[in-house]
Amino acid sequence: MHLLKSFLNFYLSHYSCIMDIEKKALIIGAGAIGGITAAFLSRNGFPVVLVTKHPDLAEQISNEGIHITGVQGEFTQKIPAVASLHDLSEKFSLVLIATKATDMAQAAKDVLPLLTDKSRVVSLQNGICEDKLGEIAGLDRVIGCVVGWGATMHKPGYLEMTSTGEFVIGLPDGRMTSEIDVLAEMLNVIVPVIKTANIYGHLYSKLIINSCITTLGAVTGLTLGRLLSKRKARDVFIEVMRESMAVAEALNIKVEPYAGKLDYYRFFKNSGFSRRIYRHLLILFMGIKYRKVKSSSLQSLERGKPTEIDFLNGYISAKGKEYGIPTPVNDILISMVRQIEQKKRKIRAENLDKI
Repeated sequence: MHLLKSFLNFYLSHYSCIMDIEKKALIIGAGAIGGITAAFLSRNGFPVVLVTKHPDLAEQISNEGIHITGVQGEFTQKIPAVASLHDLSEKFSLVLIATKATDMAQAAKDVLPLLTDKSRVVSLQNGICEDKLGEIAGLDRVIGCVVGWGATMHKPGYLEMTSTGEFVIGLPDGRMTSEIDVLAEMLNVIVPVIKTANIYGHLYSKLIINSCITTLGAVTGLTLGRLLSKRKARDVFIEVMRESMAVAEALNIKVEPYAGKLDYYRFFKNSGFSRRIYRHLLILFMGIKYRKVKSSSLQSLERGKPTEIDFLNGYISAKGKEYGIPTPVNDILISMVRQIEQKKRKIRAENLDKI
């Protein structure tokens, strides 16, 4: 009996150690999404290491903490933070990349020495980055993730969770594994987690909305309420969605309802005057409900930073070309955003008239 008890104690201790290792996360990116995710995980007892490219911010987060406000309350959480992945040598079984999509590829390359064969890498970006991430880290390591809640950074280390929602997670091949369960348990301390066998359907659903709201906001400089009060903007919104759904059909992606509410298939079901009115009213209501939303791409442009256009409308356009699906409206928007990035076009509402 004594030997059995000793064995059980050893086994449970060893098993607990394994579980602790599985639930230790490396989070790359201390912006709104990455910083809030790291703070909530750390606050709830999960070991976290946070990476930010700014040495002063890394020191601030480590010594003073990261300050969180918003819909989930206010708190400050100290988190071990470093300014470079090259400052780390230990291996991580779970890596969450929360950089801008434009920085994701380099982050994935830099983190490779810290991965094992069993490590899993999660993309928290806008757009669909899982394909590129799989090319770099191996698709068998990738867990897809949709961030369905909002956040903003007021200044480095001071972050606000602006809306609740959910995470949607899943493997590219649709399998349900223990890694998905572990990740769901961790992220559930932030918002509810949905585990799905159709992660690309959820990713694509958000991609469509971002390709409308984020990109149109960037070229016009308007908040969502002012933008969608314009009939021309709603017309463009509808055409971006229509082209996107045509590409999704070519890709054999079953697009999930956005936020469980906007069913794209129903949106485009039937034609005629009454259906056109229905579509415009639905979009107008969205603009009223989220009237203060400001495009993240617009904020990037205002800071002189590149947008994530290649991972939004650019993804739709590229796949359209690959499968022979025309995407003229998406192509115009891509061109406009790139001209703005190159200082060859101004951000203004009149850009709508050129689409």
